[in-house]
Amino acid sequence: MHFKQLSKFFAAACLSTVLAAQAHASNALVLLTDFGTSDGAVSAMHGVAFGVDPKLQVSDLTHNIPDYDIWLGAYRLYQTANYWPQGSVFVAVVDPGVGTNRKSVVLKTNGGRYFVGPDNGLFTLIAERDGVAELREIDENVNRLAGSGESYTFHGRDVYAYVGARLASGAISFEQVGPVLPSASVVKIAYQKAVRQGDTLRGIIPVLDVKYGNVWTNIPKTLFDELKIGVHDKVQIRILHKGKQVNKVVAPFEHTFGGVAQGKPLVYLNSLLDVAVAISQGNYAKQHRIESGVDWEVEISKAK
Repeated sequence: MHFKQLSKFFAAACLSTVLAAQAHASNALVLLTDFGTSDGAVSAMHGVAFGVDPKLQVSDLTHNIPDYDIWLGAYRLYQTANYWPQGSVFVAVVDPGVGTNRKSVVLKTNGGRYFVGPDNGLFTLIAERDGVAELREIDENVNRLAGSGESYTFHGRDVYAYVGARLASGAISFEQVGPVLPSASVVKIAYQKAVRQGDTLRGIIPVLDVKYGNVWTNIPKTLFDELKIGVHDKVQIRILHKGKQVNKVVAPFEHTFGGVAQGKPLVYLNSLLDVAVAISQGNYAKQHRIESGVDWEVEISKAK
């Protein structure tokens, strides 16, 4: 064999190897539940994924969502998903209605990420921010762990982990998940979206920075900028629960926690570039008995 022929042969062989590797390449599988890790539930889900494809990369977003807290599960997906590559598959299980007639779905976003789980509001914020390219109902007649047909209370293992792993590994295509549903039919949780009303911004406290007690809002930097508040300017924050004022504070807007003395409050932009309030090296939520969720509203204005 001549040198040129040999070179072409090796080039073709290398290309074939690369294409074969690409054909078998899998996307990341990311798990979120309210199961905790004190028993075998999460390990069982990992085991199902391993059984589908031992090479599949499986990561845990969190398994510490409070019991049945669909809203917080929705927010943690919103907080995290866009830092994962296109094609990533998220299995989300906060499912107080497991075994009932609520639908099991896979949602594909406009950004090309997939979300597997119950259609009970878990995908509210993902659908709103990223858009729904297509929604499919899982056909459990063909997409269910073998031998699990008599199990009605662990869809996280029997349906969602199984379908998510098969989708991430390429064992099935999105079209093989099941029939198409109207994109607008995604179940959504009602909440106060961030709005401007005159010189006041209104929104909610969707979540707390649980480690440090910082109070996060859903008011984005783009809306906050409309108030023309600069660094060190004073900001008034009112926090209400079910319409009743729980806390009111005037604090400076700062870029960092070090902008105020230890123990003093400040307003800042969190890692998602949403407005938040904190105490430097303290726990604002604990000190003022503040929690989070759709019933916790916030009003922000420039202090006079």
